[in-house]
Amino acid sequence: MGFVYILRCADGTYYVGSTVDLARRLDAHNTGMGSAYTRRRLPVELAWAQEFARIDEAFAWEKRIQGWSHGKREAFMAGGIDAVIGWSKRGSAPPSP
Repeated sequence: MGFVYILRCADGTYYVGSTVDLARRLDAHNTGMGSAYTRRRLPVELAWAQEFARIDEAFAWEKRIQGWSHGKREAFMAGGIDAVIGWSKRGSAPPSP
């Protein structure tokens, strides 16, 4: 089992990660024992998470979401994958109709 998650940092940025133990990883981030990125942006809060049957699936989604813009991440959290279908890989807005 694995999780991919998005944290909202105190400065309004997002951090994307994956783990096999979500509660432990969130605690690590908030106590400054997570990544260097979140350590400089405390406190952080869980904005979104998804459980997967296997950690490699969660890791693949982590890498996919890490390449997305701030706006695309927000649209995804609000509306799921359907909300971002059609966005370019580096696009910051949905395509025009």
